[in-house]
Amino acid sequence: MTTPIGHNGGPPLEEPDPDEGYRHYCWKRAHRAAWRSPGREIVLRRLERAEALGMSYRDYTLEILERGRYL
Repeated sequence: MTTPIGHNGGPPLEEPDPDEGYRHYCWKRAHRAAWRSPGREIVLRRLERAEALGMSYRDYTLEILERGRYL
């Protein structure tokens, strides 16, 4: 492995966080679960409501996920 230009090859300045890998795994799993496609009827209802509000389906779904309530 080669080091990039300007790097002296010394140890990192910060101690690596031992839980970083596990937290990243949990975040990715929760993100995937939150954006999993719901049933067809729910998608169509959200799409209809999003179009009525002048939003995209993704933006409308993001608002639901952030606020925990429907607009």
